[in-house]
Amino acid sequence: MSETVTTRRPIVTAVWLIFAGIVGWWAAFSLTMERFHQLMDPTAAASCDFSVLVQCSANLQSSQGSVFGFPNPIIGLSAWIAPIVVGVALLAGARFARWFWALFWLGFALALTFVIWLIAQSLFVLATLCPWCMATWSVVIPSFFVVTLHVLREGVLPGARVREVADRLMVWVPLMSIVAFAVIAVIAQLRLDVLAQL
Repeated sequence: MSETVTTRRPIVTAVWLIFAGIVGWWAAFSLTMERFHQLMDPTAAASCDFSVLVQCSANLQSSQGSVFGFPNPIIGLSAWIAPIVVGVALLAGARFARWFWALFWLGFALALTFVIWLIAQSLFVLATLCPWCMATWSVVIPSFFVVTLHVLREGVLPGARVREVADRLMVWVPLMSIVAFAVIAVIAQLRLDVLAQL
């Protein structure tokens, strides 16, 4: 069973990585362009500003929007290229060493940690829902699940049983993602009373 798990070409994983990379990169690009427009005209409203609750400006102009001294979306512009390249390589039949998958997983673990912090800042400090930020959340969370299970299938942790369980859990990624999104939605509703402001 373990041989089947480790030699099968991960087409679904590859396609998801490409899709997530494109969505994440486009969200980062859009936010970067919005920030450029704000720098050129500080009085201009962002195109993604729909209300006091649903907007990008508050997030982009906040200290949370430039954690490392430059706009956060710039991180996405470079980082989202990686899953696109890896996805295309997998479709082409490439195979990567265990250390590569461990580092790739670490990248998504850091991304998820950063996103969870940004979600908390958005809901509890800024009291906003940034559309392009939410697009990023929507691909980072399931991508973390996908990559975690894939690296386990690839044998980063030893044991045929680990690979077999990870392989079986992969079909549950959509449900795990929906549950994660639901938790965020409930917190947003409790904190911001979103439904009353629509």
